[in-house]
Amino acid sequence: MFSNIKIKREIYSSEEHLMLQKMCQQFIEKEITPYHAEWEEQGQVSREVWTKAGEAGLLCLDVPSEYGGAGLDFSFCALITDEISKAGYTGPGFFLHSDIVAPYIVDFGNEAQKQYWLPKMVSGEAITAIGMTEPSCGSDLQALKTTATDMGDYYEINGQKTFITNGYMSDMAIIAARTYKDGKDFGISLFIVESTREGYTKGKPFKKVGMKAQDTCELFFDNVQIPKENLLGEVGKGFIYMMQKLSRERLSVALMSCGGAEGALENTIEYVSSRTAFKQPIATFQNTQFKLADLATKLQIHQTFLDRCVELYNKGELSAETASMAKASCTDMHFNLVDECLQLHGGYGYMWEYFIGRAYADNRVARIYAGTNEIMKLLIARGLFRELYEQQKRKKAAATA
Repeated sequence: MFSNIKIKREIYSSEEHLMLQKMCQQFIEKEITPYHAEWEEQGQVSREVWTKAGEAGLLCLDVPSEYGGAGLDFSFCALITDEISKAGYTGPGFFLHSDIVAPYIVDFGNEAQKQYWLPKMVSGEAITAIGMTEPSCGSDLQALKTTATDMGDYYEINGQKTFITNGYMSDMAIIAARTYKDGKDFGISLFIVESTREGYTKGKPFKKVGMKAQDTCELFFDNVQIPKENLLGEVGKGFIYMMQKLSRERLSVALMSCGGAEGALENTIEYVSSRTAFKQPIATFQNTQFKLADLATKLQIHQTFLDRCVELYNKGELSAETASMAKASCTDMHFNLVDECLQLHGGYGYMWEYFIGRAYADNRVARIYAGTNEIMKLLIARGLFRELYEQQKRKKAAATA
């Protein structure tokens, strides 16, 4: 029914995209749908689904072919995020592994790091995570307290990370730490830390409100020694690297939200068409029709904007402000859409066995992670008033000179 008025998504219209879409849908039906409820009980997915995703070619699609990837552009990664989110499955943390961790290795890793880790990531043999957030440091990454001390022949890492997606199952995590040498702070650096390192321990997966099948935990570092070659990129440039990659992360979150919103809307259209009240389908009531018409319109507006963002990203032209707009606006839209759809389900919508009930719990966090939506608005405002900010900085510098 909803498909009758959908706008054609040109970014997914090539023969290659359509083939990938069909393959992804078949993978979801065979390898995710039958097991997701069990994974929710266990608090994590199986390692088998990772290796099967690798065998199906669904991981790290834009990793260059010389490292085992398909060398495709980001629109193919976006399509996979769309399809899994539309199906309502939040357990497999593929997007963080493929769209956040892998680009750090591709763009900032040395040749040895690329040759070792990327093929394992493409195949699903190695599951990865990234450690930025700390108990006292969320959106303000400059305030992180985890340290990496240069001991001459190696670095020694101490600290704690929290809310780490894929953390419990991860074989490797990229860790952001404040770097010290001879007592001097050299700023934030990034390090590749294998889970087998002595002193590296993982907390039990959190019992979350939603996303119950996605393992999320704390990571602890107690005098963890790593070789110098585990430094990712250059010392002190970690904050710059993170700022460069946050646009892709926020775009991916926006894609997850739009995919999830489409799945919720289609599910609700089907429900109200079959559910009756006062001897007629709920879909025949004007209130239902007006609400769903409004939700469908807002969804398609956001999808069109996201398609443009993907095009800009592929050209290297997606600004931090535009990515922030996409993340904040799409997650807000998704939250409001799911809330309205749950209302149309009545009491059944509040039951975990129903798609819409799980969607309500699973996606509330999207307005928090990858930078809260309040931070997104701050970043957008800074873009609008960039010249004013620069004037203030110049005045402050002149006053202290």
